[in-house]
Amino acid sequence: MNASAMLHQYKTTIEDGDLVVIYLNPESMLTVTVKKGSVFNNKYGSFPHDKMIGLKYGSMAKSLNGKGFVYLLHPTPELWTQVVPHRTQILYLPDISFISMYLDLRPGKVVIESGTGSGSFSHSIARSIAPTGHLYTFEYHEIRAETARKEFIAHNLTDIVTIEHRDVLANGFGKVGIADAVFLDLPAPWDAVASAKEALRRDTIGRVCSFSPCIEQVQRTALALDEHGFADIRMYECLVKDYEVRKLPLPDIEEAISGQKVNFKLNKNDRKKRRLESGTESSTGKNGASTEIMLSKPADQARGHTSYLTFAILAPEVMGE
Repeated sequence: MNASAMLHQYKTTIEDGDLVVIYLNPESMLTVTVKKGSVFNNKYGSFPHDKMIGLKYGSMAKSLNGKGFVYLLHPTPELWTQVVPHRTQILYLPDISFISMYLDLRPGKVVIESGTGSGSFSHSIARSIAPTGHLYTFEYHEIRAETARKEFIAHNLTDIVTIEHRDVLANGFGKVGIADAVFLDLPAPWDAVASAKEALRRDTIGRVCSFSPCIEQVQRTALALDEHGFADIRMYECLVKDYEVRKLPLPDIEEAISGQKVNFKLNKNDRKKRRLESGTESSTGKNGASTEIMLSKPADQARGHTSYLTFAILAPEVMGE
């Protein structure tokens, strides 16, 4: 493997020319291309690229003044989704994972995607179908198409990904009988159903997914899929629910009898105060028994709606004798 970025393969050591994800915290990451003589600067200090070269991915890099540090992570489609420059609304991991499973994406598959957008899902598709599959992705916006093309070249994906500037709603995909799956992220996906059917292979089950934010789009797309002979038409919505896990003081028998409720909002200082009031700073009580309990609860706020996922299959043609 050469020194340039590879998002669908892995290497252990950072070399000159590699793409590196700079991890600051879970909410703050960015990418840099390592170049000899360059320096990365942020609020934590200065980080010479020369000192990054030769380190293993996942290593901690310290700033020149020794007070700050960052982690150097290997680029992956998951991390790229978090750091990609947003040229359009993008797909995130819950939807990406669900779509990849339902479209049966795996090595050797041929996939058609429209539109490319910011390329978030394109990178995940490429990783799933590599090394023998191929992705044909279409983008009607010329500048976005050219920007994505440059990213695919920089990430060494040109053997797996072919991008074309094309309005598929007006002109179709221009592909016949080659695709195992078609993914539509379009304002009027129902106008692309006929072209999607034409692009799918007819010697095996073909799969289609439409990503639409509005239920009215789902209704029209489902009607178009039915009219063109698609079956098993289903719609899903992925909603992520986070759970908070905390250690809390274990109520004693007197508290339980009096009906005191467990307080999920106790912080570390509150727990320490309660242990002091009970006469022990240890997390263990008599006979070494723990005085803390680990509990979980749903987060107070759940992530909202992203889009509806409409799936359908196209049965293979029955060949006559």
